[in-house]
Amino acid sequence: MQTTGNSTVRVLIASLAGTTIEFFDFYIYATAAVLVFPKLFFPSSDPASALLQSFATFALAFFARPVGAILFGHFGDRIGRKATLVASLMTMGPSTVAIGLLPTYHSIGVAAPILLAIFRFGQGLGLGGEWGGAVLLATENAPPGKKTWYGMFPQLGAPLGFILSSGTFLGLSGFLSEEDFLTYGWRIPFIASALLIGIGLYVRLKLTETPVFLEVANHHQQVALPMRTIFAQHGRPLLLGTLIALALFVLFYLMTVFTLSWGTTALHYPKGDFLHAQLIGILFFALGIPLSAQLADRFGRSPVLLWVSVAIFLFGLAFGHLFKAGHWGNTVIFLSLGLFLMGGTYGPMGTTLAELFPPPVRYTGASLSFTLAGILGASLAPYIATFLAKQWGLDFVGYYLCAATTLTFVALWAARSLMREPS
Repeated sequence: MQTTGNSTVRVLIASLAGTTIEFFDFYIYATAAVLVFPKLFFPSSDPASALLQSFATFALAFFARPVGAILFGHFGDRIGRKATLVASLMTMGPSTVAIGLLPTYHSIGVAAPILLAIFRFGQGLGLGGEWGGAVLLATENAPPGKKTWYGMFPQLGAPLGFILSSGTFLGLSGFLSEEDFLTYGWRIPFIASALLIGIGLYVRLKLTETPVFLEVANHHQQVALPMRTIFAQHGRPLLLGTLIALALFVLFYLMTVFTLSWGTTALHYPKGDFLHAQLIGILFFALGIPLSAQLADRFGRSPVLLWVSVAIFLFGLAFGHLFKAGHWGNTVIFLSLGLFLMGGTYGPMGTTLAELFPPPVRYTGASLSFTLAGILGASLAPYIATFLAKQWGLDFVGYYLCAATTLTFVALWAARSLMREPS
């Protein structure tokens, strides 16, 4: 395999920095979708309907992600990982800044939610190309036996981005009154993300191409239409990869968006208290990522992911008993446990999905699997969970998680022969 001028530190910082920025942008929208947008971008006559409409715009980005995966995956497999990663960052970043500058429903009426949806689509488009490229940047520069460890660095961008976004909203809530926060405070993190975009570009523009792609290019192994090749020759890995990531998305968006909404409304937790509890839980999410990656490099990705899936299933059975009104400390334990399990499945996930596909179509295949799982597992998760909780109680939210985890377990079992292990 050819070598490049990329140092280990540069590769890992570039893969981590980019996904941190992307997830920061994505999470500030998720938080605002619960706390801000129902009040400012939709008719206020029916708060419940406004919340559901806000969740609908939240879901829109997940339907944009496969478009981004196909678009950026095409160029990532055709012309290289580096240029495509820069382009994905420049797609999502300006969309986020634009959301922070939008006038509200009170100012321009129905045009406000329409523009919000358009820029939300832009966020999803960029993230659809970002994740796969960041994972390949790390794994295709990894030494033998360290592929999952390298592949977990982009995954760490998720908890870091969440910590930055939640910490920003907590800080603003502490310094600003509710009126000032709704008037202009919520806009600050969206607009300030422009600074993070500049940092991400600086790091990525200094990279050289990955050795794996250079080998593909030197042997003229690029395919004309990677997406067509994926569907024609790699349909089974695509289906299995999508289902492998399904429980991951359901669990994460239940533990973040749904719990924030339900906890601050039905369970009457103060917004600040619940955000603090989530931040503690995210620390356990961050802890679970390197731990599971290290275990996966030692024992194999398939065994680790199978055992974590069993643990998530058991957590789903206890969901309704653990998440209820009462002592704040119990809620912290609930969130910490769920998000630690999320880290357990998320750490090896990037490397697992990438290794299901050969290098000439790896960017497209891994990105498309991940984003299709996002549609099935995350786009409607807050909506479905809210409906189930209102109709039949929180136990059924847990059963929803159990159903998704069962599909993931079956897919992991079926995909064992496709996983390129050991690293």
